[in-house]
Amino acid sequence: MKWQVRTHPRAEADVAEARDWYDQQRPGLGREFLQVVRQALMELEQHPQRHAVYYRGIRRILTQRFPYKLFYTIQDDRVEVLRVLHSRRDHRRLLR
Repeated sequence: MKWQVRTHPRAEADVAEARDWYDQQRPGLGREFLQVVRQALMELEQHPQRHAVYYRGIRRILTQRFPYKLFYTIQDDRVEVLRVLHSRRDHRRLLR
């Protein structure tokens, strides 16, 4: 079964902010970050239940190579990506 993945505007803003930061560090690195996020989203399309509940019904998946986590919920046949946060940020405060 392929799940429908929906990305909330705040998660999209998180990704855009991180992409811009990585591009400032090295041109093209932001594109590589986007590719890693896409891979995580494709994983959620196939196996969102694979990842345990982290906080208040919210699950998380870690990205490869970059220290980011996608926080999401499962609702019926949909996956709702709420935030995409750096691993060093205060996740619980930002997920309220």
